[in-house]
Amino acid sequence: MAETVPASVPPCAPSPGPFPAPRLRRLALRPARRAGRSGPRDTPGGPGGERCDLCSQPVPAEHRHLLDIRADAVSCACRACALLFDRREAGGAHYRLLPLRRIRLAGEVFDDALWAGLGVPVGLAFFTRAGESGEIRAGYPSPMGLLRATVDPHRWHEVESGLAACAPDPAAPADDVEALLVNRTEGVREHWIVPLDDCYRLAAVVRAHWKGLNGGPEVWRHIGDFFRSLPAGLPPPPPPPPPTASRSATRKEAP
Repeated sequence: MAETVPASVPPCAPSPGPFPAPRLRRLALRPARRAGRSGPRDTPGGPGGERCDLCSQPVPAEHRHLLDIRADAVSCACRACALLFDRREAGGAHYRLLPLRRIRLAGEVFDDALWAGLGVPVGLAFFTRAGESGEIRAGYPSPMGLLRATVDPHRWHEVESGLAACAPDPAAPADDVEALLVNRTEGVREHWIVPLDDCYRLAAVVRAHWKGLNGGPEVWRHIGDFFRSLPAGLPPPPPPPPPTASRSATRKEAP
């Protein structure tokens, strides 16, 4: 049975703990950040004067986020704090820096039978694995906020087989901080590996624009814009050639 995530999950109520969760509703109003991107929007303070939730320094419009694993809340990080938490041991078992990679998977991870077997009641969902327990949880953006449900681990083994066939290594999303994001709405079939803050941004979009019983045309337009804004990211580096091929090429190129 799905459960409603506490108010600490965006959009945007303060969370318990050493520092408050950010106003992630603002994420619904701007496109996805891109790794290495800079420009006139990348100025200190950002929209609404956003600040780092650790040190209170102003942050640019496009900045990194930290996951508070215990509170299931995401917080803004300035460049210095992001660099600090880029080392996993810096956050211990409490905080993790959310990664930047986004990969659109080729083919379909789920067929209709597998999707039905997971018991997912909607066509828009994301899946995460808890690093400590190994539990797989589904998240459903909804007009009430973000709903969560636990996934049958036996069914998830079938999903992992589909992931291995569709994605480059490493195929599986990283525990806690990455998600398998699925869009099966309006006849679409999209599967992505994305950082968790993208999923919370999508939840903010749905909550902000949903109207009536079926959402209305505006929310579906914004959902389409969200997926079109996701960059596919850089392709993985090609595998090194086998040793025999490498030595053969060297002999041919030698004078």
